[in-house]
Amino acid sequence: MRIAFFQPDIPQNVGAAIRLAACFDTPLDIIEPCGFPLTAREIRRVSMDYGGLADVTRHGGFAAWQAAAGGARTVLMTTRGATPLWDFSFRPDDRILMGRESAGVPDAVHDSADARIVIPMAEGARSLNVVMSAGIALAEAIRQTRR
Repeated sequence: MRIAFFQPDIPQNVGAAIRLAACFDTPLDIIEPCGFPLTAREIRRVSMDYGGLADVTRHGGFAAWQAAAGGARTVLMTTRGATPLWDFSFRPDDRILMGRESAGVPDAVHDSADARIVIPMAEGARSLNVVMSAGIALAEAIRQTRR
């Protein structure tokens, strides 16, 4: 199981994602380019003391991330998802992909996903914070796979 963030816009969300990955012992992929300078110093700053606990891999772009997949499924979390999170069956080697905070993912990335999952929300609610959504999806995936 892995979580991936596609071209994140907000450094604080990357810090929270690193903390999530560290606390759940789940590898984190950052798919560049980011909407801010992603230097080693910046990662240390936003991840606080969790940076050393997390397994973070940076990828130069979406194609590089796909090439590293090793046959694992891409499970895209999206407000345009076809399957509610509670009805989806995760596998232990799935890669949970989160879109940009500002724009999600481009149509080509959306269409390339093996599954498109939505978190059911109350009527009128637009979306959750991207890291909160990743945490919800990751917790459900771990619950199902008992990894």
